[in-house]
Amino acid sequence: MPTVKNLTPEAAFALLSSNPRAVLVDVRSSMEFLFVGHPKGAIHLAWIDEPDWVVNPDFVRQVRELMLGGASDNFGNAAAPVILICRSGKRSLEAGQLLLEAGFSEVYNVLDGFEGERDANHQRSTLGGWRFVGLPWEQC
Repeated sequence: MPTVKNLTPEAAFALLSSNPRAVLVDVRSSMEFLFVGHPKGAIHLAWIDEPDWVVNPDFVRQVRELMLGGASDNFGNAAAPVILICRSGKRSLEAGQLLLEAGFSEVYNVLDGFEGERDANHQRSTLGGWRFVGLPWEQC
C-alpha cells in the first residue's frame, strides 16, 4: 500500500514553484481557511467542516474535479502532484491516505501544516508550519 509522502513547508513551496501541475489543497474548515489565513494560491476543499464536523463524503470526487478528472492526464504523463495542508499536518495526512486508496499516486502532506503544533503557552504559529517559516499567505 502506498503512503502519503511528507514535505516540509519549504519543500512543498519549492515543489509548487517548480512544477506548474502541482496543486496545493487546504483541507481545513471554511472558518480556518477564511479567518486564520491560508497559503497564497491554495485551493480550499474541506476534509471536515461545519456544521456537522464529519468527513466530507465528496472529498475524493472534488479533488478529481480539481485535477480535471483523475490522478493522471491519460497521455502517459506522471500524475500531477496533490499537496495537502491543514492546521498541523494530521487531517491532511488522513485525507491523503484516502486519495491514495482512490487511485491517486502523487500525494503529499505538509508537515506541521499551516500553523504547526501548540507551544508551551498553547499557541500555534510559534514552532513550525507554513506561516511560521515565512512562506506567502493571506487571509480574508
